Amino acid sequence: QLQLAESGGGLVQPGGSLRLSCAASGVTLDYYGIGWFRQAPGKEREGVSCISSIGGTTNYADSVKGRFTISRDYAKNTVYLQMNSLKPEDTAVYYCAVAVFPTYSYCSDYVPAANTYDYWGQGTQVTVSS
Repeated sequence: QLQLAESGGGLVQPGGSLRLSCAASGVTLDYYGIGWFRQAPGKEREGVSCISSIGGTTNYADSVKGRFTISRDYAKNTVYLQMNSLKPEDTAVYYCAVAVFPTYSYCSDYVPAANTYDYWGQGTQVTVSS
């Protein structure tokens, strides 16, 4: 059974950086599509970034382009989200998710919707505040 565990969240000042990790156990992530989502209080879950399996195609929400970078370490079975130049509006619970059967065009043009994903982590809180 695939399990995901996010870590790396916390309180950071505007302009600061955090690196979130999504560690998988039970199954290798090599052939799966991975996504990062976030949900702020009173708002819908928003797709932030995605990365494909072999090949590593990436995509980002417009709100984070140029500030966030997604990457994956196949040896550690872990996916990362490097977040720089953080803003108060980035405050949310961040979730990683796995798509077991990604389509050929997965992540090519946009971050797929939440219902694309089959497994979810428990989330990690990111708070950007002075």
